[in-house]
Amino acid sequence: MNPALLRRGLVYALLSLAAFISVFPFYWMIIGATNASADIIRGKTTPGGALFANAATFFATVDAPRIFMNSAIIAVVGTALTLVVSSLAGYGFEMFRSRIREKLFALLLLLLSIPFAAMMVPLFVMFSQAKLVNTFVAAILPTVASIFIIFYFRQATKAFPSELRDAAKIDGLNEWQIFLYVYMPVMRSTYAAATIIVFMANWNNYLWPLIVLQTADNKTITLILSALTSAYTPDYGMLLFGTVLATLPTLVIFFLLQRRFVEGMLGAVK
Repeated sequence: MNPALLRRGLVYALLSLAAFISVFPFYWMIIGATNASADIIRGKTTPGGALFANAATFFATVDAPRIFMNSAIIAVVGTALTLVVSSLAGYGFEMFRSRIREKLFALLLLLLSIPFAAMMVPLFVMFSQAKLVNTFVAAILPTVASIFIIFYFRQATKAFPSELRDAAKIDGLNEWQIFLYVYMPVMRSTYAAATIIVFMANWNNYLWPLIVLQTADNKTITLILSALTSAYTPDYGMLLFGTVLATLPTLVIFFLLQRRFVEGMLGAVK
């Protein structure tokens, strides 16, 4: 047998296996949303007829509009603030020279080694003293200054053409105008990739909202789904239906920005 053909067949087989492993949980989630809990427990992998029953049970059990609105507020506002703060920081670290710049940036990267669990108690005490516990402000603020996104924007800014900045200065633009009217349009692919990353992180955030959001009116969809699993006899069909609904916003954001996402991850600047 041709070694090249054998090697290609092996590669396709491994890729097919990886694709199956990646896609099957989504398939199981969607199929499970159409089946009754008893069928899911038995391992049924074909569509069922309980979709509308699961939907009715879910909407009767939880205040879906409120919890999705809570998640949307936290995700959208948190994403917008993170993009503004982190892109400004990344732009500043790359464009402005100083003797302590690299030391300060190295310190920020060192802070990445501190697990969030080690900061939860001090953060909770701080927000408690500020009387912000059980508010969206407390859920959003700790995520705004993302060191990883700052690092990402700084690395992307290295590809930003310095000639554009120099030309903008000659035209009389100040630094804020350069950032708003030159940098941001040129780096739109970077912003798109960062938007997907940050939105997914904020939408799926669980640990910190679990601690700081203490009433049912402020709960997010991830907290509600987790609470539903703690029942003595969970309704898996209803849970999977809710999981499908919770997954839709991130899928929509990804598919809307997927082309820009690939360009941004590859460092494309146009």
